[in-house]
Amino acid sequence: MGDAPTPGRRPQAAIHNRDAGYRRIMSSSPGVVRTSQAARASTAPSHLAFVTSTPLNVSGGGGTYVGIRELVRFLEERRVRVTTHAPTFWLPSYTLKRLVFNLAVARRLRAGDQDWVVGFDLDGFHYGRRPTAPFIASIKGVIADELRNERGFVRLMLGVQAVFEGLAVRRARVVVATSGYSRDRIVEAYGIPASKVVIVPEPIDLRGWETRHGERLDEEAEPPAVLTVAHMYPRKNVAVLLRAYARLRADGVPFQGWIAGDGPCRRDWERLRDDLSLHGHVEFLGTVSRRELADRYRQAAIFCLPSRQEGFGIVFLEAMAHAKPIVAARAAAVPETVADGEVGLLADPNDPEAFARSLAALLADRNLRRRMGTAGRRRVEDYRADRVARLFLETVQAALAGC
Repeated sequence: MGDAPTPGRRPQAAIHNRDAGYRRIMSSSPGVVRTSQAARASTAPSHLAFVTSTPLNVSGGGGTYVGIRELVRFLEERRVRVTTHAPTFWLPSYTLKRLVFNLAVARRLRAGDQDWVVGFDLDGFHYGRRPTAPFIASIKGVIADELRNERGFVRLMLGVQAVFEGLAVRRARVVVATSGYSRDRIVEAYGIPASKVVIVPEPIDLRGWETRHGERLDEEAEPPAVLTVAHMYPRKNVAVLLRAYARLRADGVPFQGWIAGDGPCRRDWERLRDDLSLHGHVEFLGTVSRRELADRYRQAAIFCLPSRQEGFGIVFLEAMAHAKPIVAARAAAVPETVADGEVGLLADPNDPEAFARSLAALLADRNLRRRMGTAGRRRVEDYRADRVARLFLETVQAALAGC
């Protein structure tokens, strides 16, 4: 995000080969004979190169990292080898690091034996200038859209990144968006035809949640808890949620708020919590482990994220996987994932009173919570990672064949 330095944690469960200032995370399968781009586009791939400068951990990479991780895991279960190229060097500027990495990795990609090269967000823009295998731009978050909620130096750096994301989508054979909203923003911001963009949603590893944490029964905390999970950037809009909590407290509604995650806005929002006299009602948890997060999901009564801008929103899938009703903003791609009145309630992102009313309605009605949670658990099946991995392969292959 922006230009903050990024942590250099090692990704989970990977084989590393450090070379030329970036990491290749790869399987040990033998190479294949080189073929033309046309031949590679017309056949099902057996080897993909993924290119990402997003930090390979949840705390730094957020939903982008989670989506890439799950896609890799389930592609490999389908016997598609995936080599992930990521930077290992450190620079004080995240934007500069992304650009330097892309300049360095392009030569190695052109010498590789992959059937497709998939770049995430701006990554792959330089390789796309002279591709040797079909280049696919997979846009997890439209940078030109995200920067509208930022200001100052962060907005400036995102503006630089958006220029190179625009290059990536214009040079790509196929562009993959995670939602109709994101597709429209890509077309609008970067001037490419809508016919070049296909939609493949984000995946969720339901099997992982079930097998790792499913042995414990849900047991709601008392008073009922509202869980929020977010990287604390301005677009996450947590200030509106805090003001909604102040209304709930003033109305005597029993609740507690749990806010998991970290980011540049955390201190400001903690100060706002204290100014609103919510210290005994709202807890900022910071970055939590996957196990603790699963425990919080199970104990929560409601999931709430009032983001003004989401290209998709993997956390909504996590909430549905745990059969939790959702309160969210009627904004960006959120209504595509969170069906209003079915799996949750949507409110105006600028109206704390509307959020308070939606939260109060769910807090007061356990049967409504259960009904919406059950509907969400059914709906999230559409986003199972094995299904999304298959859809990714089939959709991109069909688009390449039609180019």
